[in-house]
Amino acid sequence: MRRVVITGLGTINSTGNSVEESFKAVVDGISGIDRITQFDVENFPVQIAGEVKNFDPTEVMDKKEVKKADRFIQLGIKAALEAMIDSGYVNAENKKVDDSISERFGIISASGIGGLGTIQKNSIACETKGPRRISPFFIPSALVNMLSGFISIEHNLKGPSLSTVTACAASTHALADAAKTILLGGADRILVVGAESAVCEAGVGGFAAMKALSARNDDPKKASRPFDSDRDGFVMGEGSGALVLEDLESAKARGAKIYAEVIGFGESGDANHITAPVVDGPLRAMKAAISMAETLTGKTPKIDYINAHGTSTPVGDKNETAAVKELFGGKENCPPVSSTKGQHGHCLGAAGAIEAIMTIKALNEGILPPTINVENQDPDCDLDIVANVARKAELNTVMSNNFGFGGTNGCVIFTKYQD
Repeated sequence: MRRVVITGLGTINSTGNSVEESFKAVVDGISGIDRITQFDVENFPVQIAGEVKNFDPTEVMDKKEVKKADRFIQLGIKAALEAMIDSGYVNAENKKVDDSISERFGIISASGIGGLGTIQKNSIACETKGPRRISPFFIPSALVNMLSGFISIEHNLKGPSLSTVTACAASTHALADAAKTILLGGADRILVVGAESAVCEAGVGGFAAMKALSARNDDPKKASRPFDSDRDGFVMGEGSGALVLEDLESAKARGAKIYAEVIGFGESGDANHITAPVVDGPLRAMKAAISMAETLTGKTPKIDYINAHGTSTPVGDKNETAAVKELFGGKENCPPVSSTKGQHGHCLGAAGAIEAIMTIKALNEGILPPTINVENQDPDCDLDIVANVARKAELNTVMSNNFGFGGTNGCVIFTKYQD
């Protein structure tokens, strides 16, 4: 059976505009969360978010194209370019892959919402000024799959062009779909790009109306506090993560740098509630990922670290803790677990890709990213959560979790490549 490896990484988020910058900030426990600058928040109950900083889309797009793409697409293009250059398939001067491989090189994009800011802007224009004031670029700018569309054109990717839209598990599911496609021979290489930019009035106002967000406006850096007793909701982030997956033989033939091998993935549905999380669904997703790893490798993987979904919501963190403990047969058997959302916020549909990158970097660097802002660890979240300070560790196999509204769950397992 084919083996699937990771050969390129790229990200932009509130902690940094590259993989190295972001991972260093995450390991150092530096939060990218601050007061929102993209709109006037004076009348909003929630006034904080993890915004991307110092990003000029014209650095990665032609100026005439910028107005055709929502910010989530612009961020995705930036992360995708870093990943593609990192993989060795393109360079800054020639961004298109060779025609000889393009038909076997696909893309799967992911977003939880897509172009919400563009939808909001054009809805207001229609309501206040009439339908003639709707932008002709409205629809192509807002559609989730246009993330794949723009990037496939940019890099000459003519293989499968797909999208997943499964809330906060979207890009974890995209990684699973990419691995499946390569395993089944549907493509030799796939670029996975998760992107989200919902820090706008409708996005922040909508999540705030659900009481899902932290309202710790007076202390933004400490607002996202996974597994802490005083957590009061998640902090919205924006950004993008991109990963190049390819068949092992392809990677070896070209002497590519291999970050990790994908050995397991699992999905599940809660079938319980549209927003309230449960224990059973995440547990079954993790079990499915381990079962897949057993099938692909012929042995049960020893998980050395879990990058948790860990959103800083009262119920979600508690339930994920319970699921992990049940999976491993008690907390004494559980590996270290941490959530990096304290640093970059919850990037919704981009979370899975960004956090997969953090997990893979942890695997390669031998360091556990910390869960920051843990002042009083919740007794119901009684795992080793790598509280506040990063820790060196010998890591061989790692897991990344993401769960979403609608009761959708995803889990992926990476291991160090061994020939």
